[in-house]
Amino acid sequence: MQLAFVLYKYFPYGGLQRDFLRIALECQARGHAIRVYTPIWEGEVPAGFDVRVAPVKALFNHHRNEKFSAWLAADLAREPVGRVIGFNKMPGLDVYYAADGCFEDKAQTLRNPIYKRWGRYKHFADYERAVFAPESKTEILMISEVQQPLFIKHYQTPEARFHLLPPGIAADRRAPANAAEIRAEFRREFKLGDSDLLLVQIGSGFKTKGLDRSLKALAALPRELKQRTRLIAIGQDDPRSFQLQAKALGVSEQVQILKGRSDIPRFLLGADLLIHPAYNENTGTVLLEALVSGLPVLVSDVCGYAHYIAEADAGRVLPSPFQQERLNSMLTEMLTDDAARASWGANGLAFADTADLYSMPQHAADVILAERA
Repeated sequence: MQLAFVLYKYFPYGGLQRDFLRIALECQARGHAIRVYTPIWEGEVPAGFDVRVAPVKALFNHHRNEKFSAWLAADLAREPVGRVIGFNKMPGLDVYYAADGCFEDKAQTLRNPIYKRWGRYKHFADYERAVFAPESKTEILMISEVQQPLFIKHYQTPEARFHLLPPGIAADRRAPANAAEIRAEFRREFKLGDSDLLLVQIGSGFKTKGLDRSLKALAALPRELKQRTRLIAIGQDDPRSFQLQAKALGVSEQVQILKGRSDIPRFLLGADLLIHPAYNENTGTVLLEALVSGLPVLVSDVCGYAHYIAEADAGRVLPSPFQQERLNSMLTEMLTDDAARASWGANGLAFADTADLYSMPQHAADVILAERA
């Protein structure tokens, strides 16, 4: 079968993008042809993929999305496919991978009422409704249990159209047999002494991921502990406002902000703690990547995958409503308790051996390729 995968942007380091690639490769491995539609493609094209980059530009994202949808519909009319699988909400999808949370719920609970008068709101609300309305035929691949009730609340979507997927952690994120050797080499490279502590925060979208909160927590550490603690943040985002914040807090010498990169497993093995105090997060794949590499996690409870950290006893979960002082004290406690960190790391590795954290691409392909009535 010819399959069309659609997303607004592909780059190698995004969570949505990596999920798309692994699902598409799984479908290809089952003998199906892969065509990809996107306005932006960065990086190599996998063998056998037909990638079609839409020549659309606009000042605002929602105008670009509308131009892209029209271009996509015209191309599909010329060369039809068996299924259209979208990784962003838009009309005309047979299957939607729900990487993002409920837009309408955020608009009603987090935005000023005047926001609903803007064209941007109307665009994203219409595109979400095209997927979740009761009359829509789109099958929905869910990766977050907490979001499904919100979509049903706002759109009365039939439950039968939802398919909850297990996580899909790549096998290379698991701690290898030579993990200790990789850790030692990494720490030599980054000039980390035996008593130094490394925090990592990983994920594009520093504002949403709460990097500002992490910087404040680092600055609030007791003096001696702060002097031997470093923070490396990695993601595709503009670092300037956070670099200015670090300078204002007096911790700029201890903070590095790096662009997205392909050697994340080294950082997970070389660090002492993953900090992830996100403002909101549909899932948080990096939480599980840390867990299966034996890295303790400090995470806010709004993240869809935070419950795995609690179930595995692989770190601490910060309760809502968020309080900076509580994050500060939790970080201090976790960094000063070496025995607890060792226990959390071991618990994560044990959990990784028994829980299904890896089969998302296979389950997604099953839904995409299932016979339709």
